[in-house]
Parts: sequence; C-alpha cells; structure tokens
Amino acid sequence: MNFKKHIMVVERRILLEDSPFEGFRPQNEVDYESKILKHFKYMERSLAEKDPNYKQPISYAMIVNPKLKQIFAYQRSTKDSNYAEKRLQGKWSWGVGGHIEKFDTKNGNPLRTSMLRELDEEVYINGCIKPKLLGYINDDSNDVGKVHFGVLYIIETDAKSIRPKDSEIDNGKLRPISELEKICASPQFSVEEWSRISLEPLKQYLQQV
Repeated sequence: MNFKKHIMVVERRILLEDSPFEGFRPQNEVDYESKILKHFKYMERSLAEKDPNYKQPISYAMIVNPKLKQIFAYQRSTKDSNYAEKRLQGKWSWGVGGHIEKFDTKNGNPLRTSMLRELDEEVYINGCIKPKLLGYINDDSNDVGKVHFGVLYIIETDAKSIRPKDSEIDNGKLRPISELEKICASPQFSVEEWSRISLEPLKQYLQQV
C-alpha cells in the first residue's frame, strides 16, 4: 500500500458544514458531487489518513443486474499477502471503489473516471454497464469513516456473471438481496460499515426497477 501517493481530499468544513449528516443521503437532496468537484485538492495519503479536517472522496459502486435483481457481493481476502488494508481485511462488501488520484482528473469528472477505473481493475463484467449516482455516505463513528466520504453509485448491467479480477477479492458473485440481508444479520460474518449503510437504499432501488 502506497501511503506516499497523492489522493483527492476536500475540506470537511466546505463539504459538510452547511449540510452535515450521518449514514446515507439521496443524491437529490444535496449536491455533494458539485461541492467536491469545485473544491477538491490533493494530499499525501499518509497525512490525509490522520487528518479529520479533510474528507477523502471515494466512488463506491454497487454492481446490480436489475432484471435478475441480484448484486455483486464479495469478501475481501483474508490472506495477509493479498490484502494490505488491514482495517477492511476479511470483511464482506457489495461496494467497489478506491481513492481518487491525480491521473483520474485527465478525462472529465474524476469521481466517475476513478469509479470506472476501479471496476476495470477489480472485476470482469461480461455485459454493458450504466452508472447512476444514488447518493452519499458519511460515517464519523470510527477512525476510517472520519476521513472518508462515499459517493454511492449503482452500476446497472445485463451481465449474468461477474467474476473477481483482483486477488484482494474472494467469494465474489451475483447474489440476491436476501442473501446480503442474511450476511448482515449473521454474527458469523464481518461486514464493512459502508455496505451496511448502503443496504437499505439498495433495497429501495430494487423495489423501483
């Protein structure tokens, strides 16, 4: 893991001072995306991870086949050699995403460019994709959440099979929402907080398609 690389950040006071929230907020309530694109800058990750005065935007994409009503869900690798981010190691997730870097600004909206890049790096999707901005995630309840801000996307696809490309991903496949609910409810599984937060808006989305 490269803590020397420069990643996108936005000052917390600019992003959240006028419209703070915890959990999920729909995209039609407040346009945080425009705030990010207007006020972002870059900071060395080693500094950003320790400074809650800044939020690191993360494009967090949930891959969904709306016709099958299934979602790509996976477990982050439990092997030390495969997963460097120990705070998330072994946790279940239905979000794909990562830090936004300087080269993501070369082609239009860096939030969307980063999201598409992460998808290409992490999974094989044998079908078309259609990104939709669903909303935003903010979770200041823990040290990781305090310095990150989720831009939550739905990636609609007609693919009937999605496979992991990255060794950081285990047990990845399309699953029904009922299976995600069981994973969240079971004490046997550890689920990353952003996936827990996104479960309810994901259910509401599936009810409307």
